[in-house]
Amino acid sequence: MRLRFNERKATQIATKLLRLRGGRMSYLKLVKLLYLLDREALIRWGRPVTTDRHCSMNHGLVVSNIYNLIKDEIPPGEHSIWRDFISFPQNYEVELVSGKEAGSDELSMAEEELIEEIFGKFGKLGRWDLVKLTHELPEYVDPHGSSLTIEFRDILKAGKKTEAEIEKIETEIEDLALSEVIFQLQ
Repeated sequence: MRLRFNERKATQIATKLLRLRGGRMSYLKLVKLLYLLDREALIRWGRPVTTDRHCSMNHGLVVSNIYNLIKDEIPPGEHSIWRDFISFPQNYEVELVSGKEAGSDELSMAEEELIEEIFGKFGKLGRWDLVKLTHELPEYVDPHGSSLTIEFRDILKAGKKTEAEIEKIETEIEDLALSEVIFQLQ
């Protein structure tokens, strides 16, 4: 069972990264920073921050739902929290929608600090440097023109977690996902 993707939280995280970068950034760089954020949170805390799925693609590791939010136009009649705050890409970049603030009520203080830490560590790198970096991570698998799902287990193994630690984290995430379903039904 997977965690439910929280578009509002993902949007708040992305807008924070965009603000740290001055309001605009290559979307390729943004998805790499978001992947690195989730990777670090998963290894440290046993939980991803974005609640997204992770994939190996030709240009490295990405957060899948967020990548789709960036690239896809929103069908008529549907609403996207993402589009309320982040532009459709132009010249391979996205930017904050002026005059709008996504807030941070979905984020804990620890998550906000980790966002700043990841940006401080990787934010000065260019998009192609981040592509190279994600290709070098142990969990990356060449998808040969397609995309391959990267499981939490793959990231945790790469982060040197023991099998017992991985099983415990997987059980906790499954329990959390189940509780989300139960609360959603009520």
